[in-house]
Amino acid sequence: MRPSQVPSLSIAVLFSGLLSFHQIVAEVPIPESDRPFVIIHSRGQHDCHTFRIPGLARTNDGTLLAVYDMRYNSRKDLQEHMDIGLSRSTDGGKTWADPVPIMDMGEYGGLPENQNGCSDPNILVDQSTGQIFVSALWTHGKPNTHQWAGKGSEAGFEIGKTTQFMFVQSNDDGRTWSKPENRTRDLKKEAWVLFAPAPGNGITLKDGTLVIPSQGRDENGESFSNLMWSKDHGKTWTVSPPARSNTSECAVVELQKGSLMLNMRDDRNRKDKSATNGRAVSVTNDLGRSWKVHSSDHGALPEPVCMASLLSHDLPDGKRVLFFSNPHHTSKRQNMTVQVSLDQGKTWPKEKAIQLDAKGGAYSALAMVDEDTLGILYESSRADLVFQTIELSEFGL
Repeated sequence: MRPSQVPSLSIAVLFSGLLSFHQIVAEVPIPESDRPFVIIHSRGQHDCHTFRIPGLARTNDGTLLAVYDMRYNSRKDLQEHMDIGLSRSTDGGKTWADPVPIMDMGEYGGLPENQNGCSDPNILVDQSTGQIFVSALWTHGKPNTHQWAGKGSEAGFEIGKTTQFMFVQSNDDGRTWSKPENRTRDLKKEAWVLFAPAPGNGITLKDGTLVIPSQGRDENGESFSNLMWSKDHGKTWTVSPPARSNTSECAVVELQKGSLMLNMRDDRNRKDKSATNGRAVSVTNDLGRSWKVHSSDHGALPEPVCMASLLSHDLPDGKRVLFFSNPHHTSKRQNMTVQVSLDQGKTWPKEKAIQLDAKGGAYSALAMVDEDTLGILYESSRADLVFQTIELSEFGL
């Protein structure tokens, strides 16, 4: 595999005169074709047709954990034969171990594996204990359906009727995992058609609270985004009211003063193809009990109706910056780009954006590799999933 560290490049142009001497240093953007990348999966590898839906996290021991759908037969969404897979890297993403299924419902209930699919993983590291949680949804039965449409998931709690909210856990840095635990009755409202984790990652707040972004379909079948939180290290969870309707796949960060920002896939963009198409953004000061629309809502971050990733990071001077990745386009899943905000998400300077894949890019997941390096796992034009790094100095940080 190719190394993933990228050296900074600069050109020094020297001018001298009779009275003075000047040094001009011009930063040269690294062409995306020259940025090293590591292929996590190409189509057909590991007896698996497609890997999709990435999540990424760094453990307390510094290990990178990548999670994703292992879609064995095709790219098709649920319902199909698919498990949640995991790859580990202990060298900052330069190399990755072979994929291991960590959530596999087998032939539960006497039905074949293509009627017991698991999808849409979210990974969360409890920074207080080191415990790792991966949540995902499981559909039993329901052939030829999709959980986001029609009868693919229905109101109620019963397996085979509604899509199930599942967890697996690891206490040894992601080496081994528990058996899947079904938390549907604890989390889902009976009237809701669907409740599921949002793919990507959860976060640990400064006070130790665990937060997972989540999504669903309400009693009328309309999509929504919200979050769930735990103050007892994942033993119990509280589910917030929806932040916004007509939204789904969301990402959450803690802002500098403790409020939470929820950045959401905005399904209004399916009908509105204007140049201002963008992510829906809301904030909460009370763990989602109440919400208000953020100033960057629907316009600051263009999107083609797709999952995206949001990450916060504290610089040595104490300032908290935000990173955001998605296909930077209003209608097509291409131009995979990483952006940075220096003002808590109010603005995202174009001159600091870094494009990674002009020809493609869909779902993505961000994590810090170390204090000076950002990592991204994403669906690429080069392969199903690739991993790349960006030095924070490339953003001017």
